[in-house]
Amino acid sequence: MRVDIVSIFPEYFAPLDVSLMGKARERGILDIHLHQLRDWTHDVHKTVDDTPYGGGPGMVMKPEVWGEALDAVIEDGRAASGPDALPRLIVPTPSGRPFTQEVALEYAGEPWLLFAPARYEGIDSRVVAEYGERLRADEVSIGDYVLAGGEAAVLVMVEAVGRLLPGVLGNACSVADDSFAPGAMANLLEGPVYTKPPVWRGHEVPEVLLSGHHGRIARWRRDEALRRTLARRPELAARFDQDDLDKHDRRVIEEFERSQERLEEGASTAGSGTAFRPGPDHMAD
Repeated sequence: MRVDIVSIFPEYFAPLDVSLMGKARERGILDIHLHQLRDWTHDVHKTVDDTPYGGGPGMVMKPEVWGEALDAVIEDGRAASGPDALPRLIVPTPSGRPFTQEVALEYAGEPWLLFAPARYEGIDSRVVAEYGERLRADEVSIGDYVLAGGEAAVLVMVEAVGRLLPGVLGNACSVADDSFAPGAMANLLEGPVYTKPPVWRGHEVPEVLLSGHHGRIARWRRDEALRRTLARRPELAARFDQDDLDKHDRRVIEEFERSQERLEEGASTAGSGTAFRPGPDHMAD
């Protein structure tokens, strides 16, 4: 896969030289090209931003600079990959579509990704409109928060996508057990994991994991994934497809819901027993 990243801080992407991504680059699985956006400016100050039309705080990144940069990067990529090659343009922004494991899998099937991380208040909206007419362009959000710039979001997406490419992970089956992975793990968080020793500071590894019984272990992992999702991400649990749940799944969910009801009842009872009752010193005159 070819990956192009245009940024005013290309040095931000040094982490892509280490760990799994670094190894993927060494093996030629990931072909990452970094570009300095300021190389396409024409003034002595190498200006990439200007004040926003309509007023307001902050600055907006200029369309002329981004247009020249993207045109040049696309032309360079097509020279290397063929005249019919076109990248998928990805612009990180809090107002974009949510980046999920499903989207990561979708991007992992692309031969060429082009990332355009913004700074300040973002890139002039006409840039996405322009390139959306010429190639597939996505505005993507990695979460409901705002960063100082899109570079961190690009690092997240490149790593999430890169680890899905064939030959990157030592065990390709690991992908199927990931949280949110399509199939059995859709809308599920992965449960707890353990390694040696079997007892650490008084905490024991669940006995089932030491049993060697693959069927019981698989069932335990499924149960723990259900419980963790119900407890930590109820909005994901609300998406469970009832047709995909077996009788055991339903029993685990029902038991969890009953335990929550008992906890709520206990909290309500405790609260009523400690309610404030004014004594003589607190009575109204």
